[in-house]
Amino acid sequence: MNTPSSSVPESAPDPQGRAPSAMSATRPMYWSVRRELWENPSIYIAPLAVAAVMLFGFTISAIAAPHGVSCWFGPDATHPHGEFQIPYDMAAFLIFLTAFFVGIFYCLDALYGERRDRSILFWKSLPVSDLTTVLSKAAIPLVVLPLIAFAIIAITWLSVFLLTTLVLLGKGGNIVALWAGVPLIKLLLALLYALTAMALWYAPIYGWLLLVSGWARRATFLWATLPFFGIGIIEKIAFNTSSHFGALLKYRLRGWFTEAFVHHVHGSPPAPDPLTQLTPGNFLSSPGLWIGLAFAAVFLAAAVRLRRDRGPI
Repeated sequence: MNTPSSSVPESAPDPQGRAPSAMSATRPMYWSVRRELWENPSIYIAPLAVAAVMLFGFTISAIAAPHGVSCWFGPDATHPHGEFQIPYDMAAFLIFLTAFFVGIFYCLDALYGERRDRSILFWKSLPVSDLTTVLSKAAIPLVVLPLIAFAIIAITWLSVFLLTTLVLLGKGGNIVALWAGVPLIKLLLALLYALTAMALWYAPIYGWLLLVSGWARRATFLWATLPFFGIGIIEKIAFNTSSHFGALLKYRLRGWFTEAFVHHVHGSPPAPDPLTQLTPGNFLSSPGLWIGLAFAAVFLAAAVRLRRDRGPI
C-alpha cells in the first residue's frame, strides 16, 4: 500500500530571502560602531559639554549686557564688520579641539583597553573579523566624531543666532541686517568641508595611535609620543638642529587649515562669503594629504595584524 510522502521540500521559495544576505556585509560594521558608542559615551558627551558651556556663557552675556549684541546690528552699530562672527568661530574652534583630543584618547585606549580587561577573549569569540573591528574603531575619529561635532556646532550656531535675534527684537535692532550678515547655510557648508579636511589630514595620527594601542602593554601615551621626542633628540645631536622635524610635526598638526583654506593675515576682517575661503583643489592636490593617508593605511593594516596575534595582557 502506498503511503503519502511526508517529506517536505528542502527550501521554500522566499521572495525576500536575498535582502538579509545583502545586508549581512555591513551589519557587523554597524553593530561594531554602535558598540564603540555604547562603551565610550565621552565621544558625544565631551563635545556636548563644551557646547553647553559656550551657549550658557553667551546667554548670560546676552542677558547681562544686551548692548554688546545690539552694537553689531543696532541702529547705532559701531563694531567693525565681521566681529559678530566671534561667538560662531569660538564655538567651532573649541568643539573642533575637543573632538580632536577625544579622538586621541579614544584611539590610545581602543585596542589596549580590551586587552587590559580581557574582554578581547569575548569579542574574538564573535563572528566579527579583526579587520572589521579595527576599521570600526578607526571610523570613530574619522567619521563619527566629525559628524557629531558638525551636529553639535550646527545646533550651537542656530541657538546663538536665535538668541541674537531675540536680543535685537528687544533692543529695536536691525533683524534684516542680522539675517543678511550671518550666512548660516554657507557657514554650515564651510564647516562640513573643514571637518572633512581635518579628519582626512589627521588620519595618520589616529592610525598611529591605534597601532600603539594594539602593541603596547602599558603606558600607551608614552609609547605614542616618546619616538617623536627621540627623533628630535637624534636630529639635534646629529645635525645640531631641531627645526626640520619640528616643522614637519607642526605641518601635520596645522597643515589641514593652511592647505584647505585661504591664508589670512592676522587681524584682517573675515570675508563676507565663507565659501570664497575654501581651496579644495589645493587641499586635494597636497602631497601631505596623500602621504598621510598612505601612512594611515599602513598603520591600520599593522593594527589589524597585531589584534589578530596579540592576546590579553
